[in-house]
Amino acid sequence: MKIALANTQDINGGAARAAYRLHHALRRSGVDSTMIVNDARAGDWTVRGPENDRQKLIAKLRPTLVARMNPFFKTGNLNIHSPAILPSSWPRRINASDAEVAHLQWVQGEMMSVEDIGRIRKPLVWTLHDMWAFCGAEHYTEDFRWRDGYTGGNRPSHESGWDMNRWVWNRKRRAWKRPIHIVTPSRWLADCARQSVLMRDWPVSVIPNPIDTDAWQPIEKKWARRLLQLPSDVPLLAFGALGGERDPRKGFDLLQEALRQVQGLPGLQLIVFGQLPPCTPRNLGFPIHYTGHLHDDLSLRALYSAADAVVVPSRQENLVQTAVEAHACGTPVIAFDTSGLRDIVTHRQTGYLAAAFDPRDMAQGIQWVIEDAARHAALCRQAREDAVAKFSYPVVADQYKALYARLTECE
Repeated sequence: MKIALANTQDINGGAARAAYRLHHALRRSGVDSTMIVNDARAGDWTVRGPENDRQKLIAKLRPTLVARMNPFFKTGNLNIHSPAILPSSWPRRINASDAEVAHLQWVQGEMMSVEDIGRIRKPLVWTLHDMWAFCGAEHYTEDFRWRDGYTGGNRPSHESGWDMNRWVWNRKRRAWKRPIHIVTPSRWLADCARQSVLMRDWPVSVIPNPIDTDAWQPIEKKWARRLLQLPSDVPLLAFGALGGERDPRKGFDLLQEALRQVQGLPGLQLIVFGQLPPCTPRNLGFPIHYTGHLHDDLSLRALYSAADAVVVPSRQENLVQTAVEAHACGTPVIAFDTSGLRDIVTHRQTGYLAAAFDPRDMAQGIQWVIEDAARHAALCRQAREDAVAKFSYPVVADQYKALYARLTECE
């Protein structure tokens, strides 16, 4: 079977890494998958990007041009917004290809316009990595216009000026006449899609993002800590970059409050990955080790393996790869019992799901996961077993192969 799998980039960003992993999971399972992107960085012959310098320049300029066209829209929602205005050649190229199924992933950043998506005539699968497909221009939101319809009377108070979200949403309604088979990596996002005005009558499946559990395996803790120059004899808690504090969705304020309430873990220290030490480091009550950006899988495996637990304090997530990667490395995860985090963490089996947005319960979860050595070892074993059972390449690839077969049989 031949698949054309489209994503704006191949390896830069969470959605890109998820799409690239799926591409290779499919190829490893016998599917002839070709990944098509606007920004190819992996140096992979199975990934097709712009073919010459002119095409590369145009692909790079597209999102910048659109950003400058939009000075009249004001919003308090700090998440990315994608109007998806500029037409591209991708629908024509996909339709003319020998692919039996077109599989869209994250195709924003002006890779394809709203109208482009409606022009694809191949059997079509679309894996959602955020809420954009059934919203307006926003990729995440705590408002419910996506569920109720974008009317002139339900605009949130934090927006002003031109109602870009309503304009983009109405374009989607006009352009997408044929239902697309939607895949979401989490049950939460599937429920949102099914409740949305745009997709409530469309087919929706839940299939997680894959990870190569043959490559992503635990590294012995003492060697991982030595490699990263971390202390060998103290409990270590890891979490993503403090830069996430600029995005309320990432819940840094809740984590900060939880850390103030952690008690009973003598010597606890923190690892912050994805950020270098700031000019004025925050005082969170514990010594902090900044790793900077870790770009290769081996370094990330070492980080997860070095930590006794990873904490993900997000208010809203699809299927956060940090938690999946941690589990693949046999590291428990502490998170809030919300959105897609429920699909990764099994409470008190592979980590701890704190009551939603309750810093006190998150603090208790941190202590519960780390304080007892025998319990911690059991959590580590189960986290690894869960990752293999739910997210490994063969498991996920087989689910997609079955979906592709159903779609092509219906044509």
